[in-house]
Amino acid sequence: MDMNEIKEIFFQECEEQLAELESGLLKLNDGDRDPETVNAVFRAVHSIKGGAGAFGLDDLVSFAHVFETTLDCVRSNRLEPNQDVLKVMLKSADVLADLTNAARDGGSVDQARSRQLIKELEALANGELPRASAAEPAPKAEASVPAAVVSPPVNEEGFQPVAFSFEDFEADEPALIEGTCYEIVFRPKSELYAKGNDATLLLRDLSRLGEMSIHCDKDGLPPLDGMNPEEAYFSWKISLKTDKGEEAIRSVFEFAEWDCDLDIALAGGCAVDAGEELPMQPVPFDLSMLDEAPAGSADGEEQIATRDRDAAVSAAETASNVLQMAQSSNRAPAEAQRNAAAAAAAQQAASAATPTIRVDLDRVDRLINLVGELVINQAMLSQSVIENDTNGTSSINMGLEELQQLTREIQDSVMAIRAQPVKPVFQRMSRIVREIADMTGKSVRLVTEGENTEVDKTVIDKLAEPLTHMIRNAVDHGLETPEKRLAAGKSAEGTVRLTAKHRSGRIVIELADDGAGINREKVRQKAIDNDLIAADANLSDEEIDNLIFHAGFSTADKISDISGRGVGMDVVKRSIQALGGRINISSKPGQGSVFTMSLPLTLAVLDGMVVTVANQTLVVPLTAIVETLQPEASAIHSFGATQRLISIRNSFCPLVDVGRILNFRATQANPVEGVALLVESEGGGQRALMVDAIQGQRQVVIKSLEANYTHVPGIAAATILGDGRVALILDVDAIVAASRGQSLKPEMSLAAAG
Repeated sequence: MDMNEIKEIFFQECEEQLAELESGLLKLNDGDRDPETVNAVFRAVHSIKGGAGAFGLDDLVSFAHVFETTLDCVRSNRLEPNQDVLKVMLKSADVLADLTNAARDGGSVDQARSRQLIKELEALANGELPRASAAEPAPKAEASVPAAVVSPPVNEEGFQPVAFSFEDFEADEPALIEGTCYEIVFRPKSELYAKGNDATLLLRDLSRLGEMSIHCDKDGLPPLDGMNPEEAYFSWKISLKTDKGEEAIRSVFEFAEWDCDLDIALAGGCAVDAGEELPMQPVPFDLSMLDEAPAGSADGEEQIATRDRDAAVSAAETASNVLQMAQSSNRAPAEAQRNAAAAAAAQQAASAATPTIRVDLDRVDRLINLVGELVINQAMLSQSVIENDTNGTSSINMGLEELQQLTREIQDSVMAIRAQPVKPVFQRMSRIVREIADMTGKSVRLVTEGENTEVDKTVIDKLAEPLTHMIRNAVDHGLETPEKRLAAGKSAEGTVRLTAKHRSGRIVIELADDGAGINREKVRQKAIDNDLIAADANLSDEEIDNLIFHAGFSTADKISDISGRGVGMDVVKRSIQALGGRINISSKPGQGSVFTMSLPLTLAVLDGMVVTVANQTLVVPLTAIVETLQPEASAIHSFGATQRLISIRNSFCPLVDVGRILNFRATQANPVEGVALLVESEGGGQRALMVDAIQGQRQVVIKSLEANYTHVPGIAAATILGDGRVALILDVDAIVAASRGQSLKPEMSLAAAG
């Protein structure tokens, strides 16, 4: 495996980590304070930073390091994750995603926004409000210093001495600990700090595996005048008692193992001094160098003082880090037990996770195509045996039935491989909501439900664009400003609800808002101004609502970066129809609107009813059929010159001749001689589709008609039957629309195509 393949795997994992990050931040934003949620958010950023450091992605590492430091303050309860803090972190998650995409695709990011968020994150870590003034650039050595460590004040003479108090480290009686004990030697290299890793955080994570004592070896620390702020001088000798095993210890240093020397060995005994004083002496600062400049040379004195001041501050901060790490490792027994329990629970949850593997999508597509061909050949074989064998109990027929059942199970299993939850798409919408809310000055809360609803990956990949347009429309047009909402008796914060669920073999996605609803008078007037309808047109509320799907239609008073150009909802409708789906609107003035999309679960196979119309074989999707019935003459009623109705249980339903709609025949057929399929479409109500005969029900493999021929109105796709003939899959929505007066174009009818 070459480096490019490894890098691609890293970016794939980054997508998962970014999804985990945003999911955790949204949980925190909703009031979840579970420590494991905070840990999951921290691990996501830490994993991205570690992997990015291995590939030299400096911009990504730098931003992730500051983000991680602030999250560590939340994790250690030094920073309360209130709404203001989480607002900064959610924006930081967006920038982290932008930096990841830029590193993968070679794009660019908004550097000004990135720098501003770095300042805000650092301010939060220091317990301060973000400062508008630009701070001085920090030295590179800061990569190993937590933002919460405050540098000692420096005077004009050089620096102020830092007093360390060891009163809290009084020696207690050594406690003999039972269990497995490890002796660990950790020697960081300079590359570890250059890549944004932090020895203090690594040691803190290590302490969460159990109880440990630690000794900082500072023998490699040179005199002050010989210090290089980019070098690593400290190493640590650690005694750790844990029941997690050596693998858990190595996982702590997973992203730093190439940038440090790590020795792990089993210890003979395990006596951990819970109150052991950290064997650390004050760092000697050699001030003799201050006299090296020639007397009377002000420039020389200032240069030396500046150099010594920076080096002294760096050394003091490093010593403070070691002290902080020691305090962390010598925590109270009760806290240690809580952390050990949390770590055990996390390990148990991780071990219970379902194992997964990564497979190229092309391989899955090829497998699905081969299974589709298997289904077709199995149907052909069954058809051949039926035509040549009249004995229905023969062993061949029994074998064919078993083959058919196994083929169906194989097909269902293969299709399940492509099935993925809609969660990644829904999470992407959170960022859209935040951006549009900031641009419009509105307060918006996105609520998602049914994120684990699974659908074919081809459908998921094409959902992002229409959902983005709908979200923008809901926030910009649907929701009112906070002032108007308060005046209307609503909360200042608007709610957009995005839900997904399975219904009758399809996936239904609803986008609802609690805004003002569709202003039908404004929509109607805009349609008249654009010559879309006549001024005296008598339209129902549903028909007025659907006017917003026309290309170039917009009710915005002025053109902005968000709306006004009439591009959006027409794209939504075309995208949904291209997926074989339907969309309709339900709106109540003052209460909001609901957009409902109904999509097929997969674009590869479907269960259909095979029918005959004018000697042509068609397939009607089974999910659209409510029932089938044989019309009687007494149930047929004429309506107007060409329309007919069928009476079904004391109600009337329009009767649609499929053969006439598709120009298979010039005159309408006698409904008494055929079969009626009662179908239901989104927004179109029920219709009775009249066909000549029903051949049976079967699962068919969908073949794109557009890819192999051209688009044919009224036809959704094609398939291959068991006898080798091509059958067309009916577009029920298009047929219903044609029956309502939206006739199919004659030049693109099946008669013209044939």
